[in-house]
Amino acid sequence: MKFGKEFRVQMVPEWQEAYMEYDFLKTLLKEVQSFQLRTRPPAANPVGLKRKLSLYRAFSGLTQGTSDYTPKSPSSPDIEKQPILVNSVNLDGSQIYQTSFLMPTVEGGEYELLFFRRLDDEFNKVDKFYRSKVEEVLKEAQMLNKQMDALIAFRIKVENPAGWSDRVADMTRLASDVAASTAALAASTPSGARSSRRGLQVMDVIDEGQSMHERSNESNHDKVEKESDNTGQKEVQKPKSMIRTFRPAPLEILDNVKINNTLATPRSTIKNFLKVPQQTELRFTRENLRKVEEQLKGAFVEFYHKLRLLKSYNFLNTLAFSKIMKKYDKITTRNATKYYMKMVDSSYFGSSDEVTKLMERVEATFIKHFSNSNRSKGMRVLRPKAKKERHRTTFYMALCSVLLNLDMEMDPKTKDYKAFTELLPLNVLIFLLIILLLPFNMFYRSARFFLLTCIFHCIAAPLYKVTLPDFFLADQLTSQVQSLRSLEFYICYYGWGDYKHRQNTCRSNTVFRTFSFIVAVIPYWSRLLQCLRRLFEEKDPMQGYNGLKYFLTIVAVCLRTAYSLNKGVSWRAIAWVFSAIATIFSTYWDLVFDWGLLQRHSKNRWLRDKLLVPYRSVYFGAMVMNVLLRFAWLQTVLDFGITSLHKETMIALVASLEIFRRGMWNFFRLENEHLNNVGKHRAFKSVPLPFSYVEDDDSDD
Repeated sequence: MKFGKEFRVQMVPEWQEAYMEYDFLKTLLKEVQSFQLRTRPPAANPVGLKRKLSLYRAFSGLTQGTSDYTPKSPSSPDIEKQPILVNSVNLDGSQIYQTSFLMPTVEGGEYELLFFRRLDDEFNKVDKFYRSKVEEVLKEAQMLNKQMDALIAFRIKVENPAGWSDRVADMTRLASDVAASTAALAASTPSGARSSRRGLQVMDVIDEGQSMHERSNESNHDKVEKESDNTGQKEVQKPKSMIRTFRPAPLEILDNVKINNTLATPRSTIKNFLKVPQQTELRFTRENLRKVEEQLKGAFVEFYHKLRLLKSYNFLNTLAFSKIMKKYDKITTRNATKYYMKMVDSSYFGSSDEVTKLMERVEATFIKHFSNSNRSKGMRVLRPKAKKERHRTTFYMALCSVLLNLDMEMDPKTKDYKAFTELLPLNVLIFLLIILLLPFNMFYRSARFFLLTCIFHCIAAPLYKVTLPDFFLADQLTSQVQSLRSLEFYICYYGWGDYKHRQNTCRSNTVFRTFSFIVAVIPYWSRLLQCLRRLFEEKDPMQGYNGLKYFLTIVAVCLRTAYSLNKGVSWRAIAWVFSAIATIFSTYWDLVFDWGLLQRHSKNRWLRDKLLVPYRSVYFGAMVMNVLLRFAWLQTVLDFGITSLHKETMIALVASLEIFRRGMWNFFRLENEHLNNVGKHRAFKSVPLPFSYVEDDDSDD
């Protein structure tokens, strides 16, 4: 694989605009090369022939003499023939780099000058972005420092190691005695003698948090000693400054800490709505300690992932600058790579090692505090390997069940097993439900529990904060109305015993007819409540319009269900009007808001500025297909008479088309969401932290 393709593959998708434009710089070099080919034709002897002839030269040996080596002076011809000169310039308080092309008068020099201008623009862009991201991770590291201080203190309070309280009291008392003795000695010692006590170290209170920080107090000690050279009143005040250099006991941190209620529950939502004050005092229980450790563990994993991507960003861009400069040297036969890469290596982007140091420190902290000092276990969590998902078994089991059922229907030898034949779909459904609810760690337990959690959030929509997985799943359920109705039919068909006689008496049952409305409305009602929750929290009017779309769909679905049960011209007319309105509204919302298309002033007319699929015809075809499939289900209401298929067969066909439309919708919906994340450089999920400090809240206020 060529480097250009590998470079694009290994990019962080959300940061792709911040990477060096390698392909564009290659096009500039191709212009330089094409100009040279026009003005200076290639030599008659090709490069391949030269390489072939070199195989027949006399072997020069593995070692060469170095007696004739003479070092080059600064005024050597190589320095005088230097093609470029890179300078650092301060512009508006920020440091940028500018390359001066020292051969502008050579033939075709304007092409090379343009290349270096764009190369500087790309490097300054990369350097600025890297600086900003390093500043972000350093600030986040400071927050994690404080979180670890609180965690260690919380752990001490809960686990209460044997003799810890006595040891802390003894150490605190000893530190106070040392401070008092030092103060008395400083008051009675002449200033000249005090200058010889530079080696005196102030004892600090030993705590568990020291392993997290390992911060040296030597600078503070030197400052204290310098202050001790002063006379008069300052000598009397010296003990106070000495005492301030002591680190507080770890348990004192808990006085300024409160625990965050990051787990949203219906109870907490109702309390927030009613503005009931939340209980945030610390409860020192092992259950709370486990929750805090799990939250902080997830924060460290996400933080380490961010550091890894940032390090990869640095490596890939450095390699890209080296590659493009080597291509420049190869085309122009100049030796500019070493001069430009020297600037890259000496810049902040090339010389900063904060990310590497942070990664090492995070590894050490995570292994000690969250992996029981087991390095292999800790690194497996920090650097998980991607699992290969296999879904063949699931699809083959669904296919085999259908074929088996058909075989038992058509085989004359099994006509006596009609009841067992009818029970086969029910057994498959029960088997799938058992696997879904299985509590054991098998069959993708984390994925199954995540699905169950999202389903519960959809059912209790207004009581939970709406996240992307929640409303995305609710959108999928709106396309599964016929599946939910089939589940309702299963309950009636098997519960009332109709399967024994192969008869369907469900439609004449009042309860079944009532639940036909309820089941059809549940997915849209859940989505409506999610929109109302986001409207209340985000104050975004677009969520209100989105909720109106689902409300109109609810009305249309209810009228369509009423028409299918009651028939009649009036029911058909009302169902047709509301179905058409809901369909037009939903189609427009799909194309404009969910997919981000139909932008008149876009550079891709009637689409959007950024497209992941290189062929614009795919987007136009998807829009036409979405409109047709949106209106396809009106056939079940209006009955155009364009087909002679059975009604139930037509319903199954339309439901299958809706599933296909939803799959297509998913692709372009996620593409639009991804491009929105790219525009804001959002490459990571935000992980809530377990603790908050009182002084931080005061500063925010």
